[in-house]
Amino acid sequence: MEKKTVRTGIVGAGFAATFHFECLKKVHGTNVEVEGVFAADAEQARAYADKRGIKTCESLAELLDKVDVVHVCTPPVAHEPIAVAALEQDKFAIVEKPLTGYFGDGSEDFNGDTFPKQDALDQSLDSVERMLEAESKSKGRILYAENWIYAPSIQKEREIIEKTGAQILWIHGEEAHSGSHAATYAYWKFSGGGVMIGKGCHPLTAALYLKRVEGIARNGEPIKPKAVSARVHAITRLDGFRDEGHIRRDYHDIDDFSLMHVVFEDGTIADIFASDIILGGIHNWLEVSANNHRTVCNINPNTAMKTYNPVDANFDDIYVVEKTGTKQGWSNPSPDEDWFTGYPQETEAFYRTIAYGDTLESTSNLAADCISTIYSAYVSAEKTGAEVSIKTF
Repeated sequence: MEKKTVRTGIVGAGFAATFHFECLKKVHGTNVEVEGVFAADAEQARAYADKRGIKTCESLAELLDKVDVVHVCTPPVAHEPIAVAALEQDKFAIVEKPLTGYFGDGSEDFNGDTFPKQDALDQSLDSVERMLEAESKSKGRILYAENWIYAPSIQKEREIIEKTGAQILWIHGEEAHSGSHAATYAYWKFSGGGVMIGKGCHPLTAALYLKRVEGIARNGEPIKPKAVSARVHAITRLDGFRDEGHIRRDYHDIDDFSLMHVVFEDGTIADIFASDIILGGIHNWLEVSANNHRTVCNINPNTAMKTYNPVDANFDDIYVVEKTGTKQGWSNPSPDEDWFTGYPQETEAFYRTIAYGDTLESTSNLAADCISTIYSAYVSAEKTGAEVSIKTF
């Protein structure tokens, strides 16, 4: 079959835009033509474009006129308007996590610690519904960039569940490290919350996905989340926190530790941890306890490679693994970190959906259930862990 050509554009020029562009180089099922980049920071956009030999666009409208799909690599506060604008022109939108959220009341002094969390739930669900409505009227689709879905270990677990008819009893997952790259992440009004949404969305979405897989494999219907109990904390903002310079601590009004206990429609459970207080590099894993097997998915780090380095400076020019504080001593360098975390597989899958209509694993409805679960969890945390029901899509 002759390869189809897909014209693409990047919105945003920061960290996410960087790895999205690198993944485009690895797409093999279609011919990808990068038509340009648009970012609110024009100087940043020019620097991004010059480094990659692509064009800059003066507006989102200019970029949309040139492409079939846009990569939405902006802070979450901008996800909805960009995705809706693309969908209204029958374009596809690859939307980074989280899909959307609640970003305050517009006031300069908005504080994420004190506002009613029911407002966040209600308004984030309104945002979700606007996005799904725009998608329903469009020839394009929302392609939710949740790389955990496409991580090789998660996809292998999908195969096990489908082929053995497994019943998942308990899922236990975590994403953690020592703090986000982005300066804006410190403020709820830009990020839509703290670590529970910024990091917890990854293992949570993988858990929601695998329960969907289980239900469809056994009964033809996805198993969805029913209720959640949660707690959040701001450990690095405690008066007694002793700062040794290893953990980011400049958060303004967000949580840096969270846990969610999710109950599914069938009575089975998932426990999801997320934090910004973990040293030693990024720590991403998901454990599945089923009635016929047990799987531990080590996404980061993994043990494909193990290296001892006696002098930190020896590895100055060698990438080891994301967020590690030192390269001295024993470490687990990732031979291809993007591959283990699912980024190139995700991008390949999205472009095959755009070009050939292939089945999409990371759908807008899955993303919507993730948002609904997390903001319901914030309501629960405000109530010191009381169970809150979850609306699903």
